[in-house]
Amino acid sequence: MTDPLNASLEKKNGYDYPGSPRSVGWTRPGRVLLADRTNPLPLDCGDSFYPVTVEYETYGRLSPAKDNAVFIIHALSGDAHAAGWDADWEKDNRPWRRDRPGWWDHMIGPGKAFDTDRYFVICANMLGSCYGTTGPWEINPASGKPYALSFPVVTVEDWVRLQVRLQDYLEIDRLLAVAGGSLGGQQALAWAINYPHRIRSAIVLAASARLGAQGLAFNAVGRQAIMNDPFFRDGNYYEGKPPAGGLELARKLGHITYLSNRSMEGKFGRRFQNGSKPCYRLDQEFSVESYLEHQGRSFVQRFDANSYLYMTRAMDYYDAAGAAGGDLNKACAGIGGDLLLIAYSSDWLYPPRETRTIARAMLANNRPVSFIEIPSDYGHDAFLLETDQTTPLIESFLKRCNR
Repeated sequence: MTDPLNASLEKKNGYDYPGSPRSVGWTRPGRVLLADRTNPLPLDCGDSFYPVTVEYETYGRLSPAKDNAVFIIHALSGDAHAAGWDADWEKDNRPWRRDRPGWWDHMIGPGKAFDTDRYFVICANMLGSCYGTTGPWEINPASGKPYALSFPVVTVEDWVRLQVRLQDYLEIDRLLAVAGGSLGGQQALAWAINYPHRIRSAIVLAASARLGAQGLAFNAVGRQAIMNDPFFRDGNYYEGKPPAGGLELARKLGHITYLSNRSMEGKFGRRFQNGSKPCYRLDQEFSVESYLEHQGRSFVQRFDANSYLYMTRAMDYYDAAGAAGGDLNKACAGIGGDLLLIAYSSDWLYPPRETRTIARAMLANNRPVSFIEIPSDYGHDAFLLETDQTTPLIESFLKRCNR
């Protein structure tokens, strides 16, 4: 394997390199079969699905009492590689991991918010994704061909059900905390509601009890962009050219929802690509157009279009109060552990006012909850970027829960 980095360096471009005392270093994923013919995974759609293999990574050491485990849950386009540097990037054909660490590396590692000198941190890829856990790109043993759209529709609750199986595989009876942002935050909330006896606390960042109508609309248009691509072929594109144009457009639409108006104005405004005057053409004239083009093209290189369909639909379906007849107070009544809710002022995909409804439901049930709204111009992406503000909140919360 080609060593992509000089491990003697401690920091470059804002990243802690493998040789840094604040990095978890080189990482390799584990893969485990968690559902088979004798023990299929029950899904909300009514299917009993197998086989299911899960890719996961761990950082730090599990204490002898097994009471220091924290389960990190990724968002829509994330994966199990949450921290450190992928030692197998070349073997697994994941070149985008070569020059950057895991997606939450600023938060996971020695001395960081999720301090791996204190905690045993777990992160697993979600069912239906394209990063090692069973998804529509894999071969269906019944047909000998990729599942494509024969893959079952999955939900947030299905993902959590599978994560609990991983918890059992790791022989951890009760997690110190589950934590995630965005779609990961909704899974953390689902853990707290559906498996309160398996966790001591939950940390929910940039998420709410359900996605609003505007978010549903953006997801719907993104899926239509993919399915209307001439190369989509009802999802059966794995032996030919993929629907790159549709997926690229879907990512551009989605990325707009991750930013705030103020951050877009600050980054791009109405600046032209070349100079201060228009060129009177119909392709990319403005800086913001070039930025979205880059985001779309890079995403196509690392994500599967069918996975995008399935995962955004799971995001749409999630409603924390759904099983309680729409009553969020009732849904939160069984939550036993502490809840930390962190919202970001400019997030309009999961706005703070919606996160606050979870806090009110917890208070209505006399359950322990902390709600913090962090001022930020970054929009929804703030949970990935506002690490300086978020870190002390998580540090103090985990220390309190670990007493």
